Amino acid sequence: MAGRIIICPRCNERIEEKLKIVKPKLLIVEGRDEEEFFEAFLENLKIGDVQVAGVGGKTKIRSNLKTLKTTDPYFAQVTSLGIVRDADEDHRAAFTAVQDALKAASLPCPKKQLVSTKTLPKVTVMILPPGASHGSLEDICLGSVKDDPAMSCVDDYFGCLETKGIDRPVKDFVKAKARVFLSSREDPTLALGIAAKKGCWPFGAAGFDSVKEFLRSL
Repeated sequence: MAGRIIICPRCNERIEEKLKIVKPKLLIVEGRDEEEFFEAFLENLKIGDVQVAGVGGKTKIRSNLKTLKTTDPYFAQVTSLGIVRDADEDHRAAFTAVQDALKAASLPCPKKQLVSTKTLPKVTVMILPPGASHGSLEDICLGSVKDDPAMSCVDDYFGCLETKGIDRPVKDFVKAKARVFLSSREDPTLALGIAAKKGCWPFGAAGFDSVKEFLRSL
């Protein structure tokens, strides 16, 4: 990976950042938001030997993984490789896309998600939400705060839009719902990943158990 473009969640400035592997375990995620989220989760679990790397979006996993493997001299020292991406509309298609990216990079390819290969590096894939036919990281986050008093207000907000004849967003509705929930926190401008670092998502919630198990398995 010669470099990656990240978008500042606060100012939308495009920043090119060079990725260098510095830890023995590597977790590939979609973008900067997911990178912030999983860094916070790993810190919460006191796991310090996993490096999280956003690749600029799910469509960049194939190209950037291959480039990273062939250009970073430290990739050969990686003992465990994890890949996480959203299921979006089709869980099976998302897993197949990750398998395709691994094969294109000539890397070990697990036959099932959450089942590690017995290779070096060990490779493990998790499609979010685990066990669901579709969805995203936001679904798990919202599930973790389903009993938060603000959630009834979030539902009322979208219900109000409907009664006013204003169509709720169809695409990325769950992302919109997460943003409305986060607007109820002390800093209403937080993106999902930074919100994780600020403690807005309760990692102790049962909905995160599969994520914890995956991170500990790397």
